[in-house]
Amino acid sequence: MLWIALTIAAAPLQVARNALQRGLMAEAGPWGATLVRFLFGLPFALAIFAVVAVLTPAADPTATPRFWVTVSAGALGQVLATAALLGAMKRSGFAVATFMQQASLPLAALMGLALFGDEMGLQAWAGVVLTTAGLAALSWPGRVASREALVGSALGLASGAAFAVALNGYRQAGLALEPDYPIYAATAAVCVAQTLQTLCLGAWLAIARPQALRAVARAWRPSLGAGFFGAAASACWFSALALAPAGMVRAVGVIEAPIAAAAGRRLFQEQLSLRQILAGAATALGVILTALG
Repeated sequence: MLWIALTIAAAPLQVARNALQRGLMAEAGPWGATLVRFLFGLPFALAIFAVVAVLTPAADPTATPRFWVTVSAGALGQVLATAALLGAMKRSGFAVATFMQQASLPLAALMGLALFGDEMGLQAWAGVVLTTAGLAALSWPGRVASREALVGSALGLASGAAFAVALNGYRQAGLALEPDYPIYAATAAVCVAQTLQTLCLGAWLAIARPQALRAVARAWRPSLGAGFFGAAASACWFSALALAPAGMVRAVGVIEAPIAAAAGRRLFQEQLSLRQILAGAATALGVILTALG
């Protein structure tokens, strides 16, 4: 199935983007590294959309107020989620932060229930409970809890919550823009969102933290790589979401967690404790149960 292939392709692309962004944090800070994803990813996102648009001549998009509200909410959620995730990676480690980000699915399910009346079965609720337990074990402070570790845990969970907002926002935006051609709507929404993110975050940094913009400009080579991987990952994720229910896509997307663990060990010399491995496995299993429930 195409959506499975797209999801499997998205996971390593996202890990590569996160790794490059983390490397930029020393100079650009979390907000500058966040801008890299959108600023340098926008040309690639536009190129991907151009190909899709040529292959979808019958598409007739309508930018309704509902589209603008939901795509803006998704864009804001993604900006906050990315900055929080990078902060969590710096403090808690690359793999642990990626595991904590899996909170996005149960939180998205709960948000869908509260805002859109989405029904969840017993298995899904069991998944929410298991994921919550796994995340609690991951974020629980050790015997000597440093302030950095506590802040990292909080940022990791905040990232999951913000990604839940982005997931719901982008799905609703695609449905509002062109429901008959979901891949066209998904790639178009990514372009609109990244344009808004680049303009708003770039303007804020120009006023508040111009040194971050200078750092991003100096590091244009790795930034270009992060932008490419980010745009490719987003196109794969949202195209997969356009072809299959979010739960099923997110369940397959859990393969991102072991890839991140391997990358953290290889690139950043990170070691996971037995508690973190077991808690991460419980979190991943909970995500799958929620997704398939």
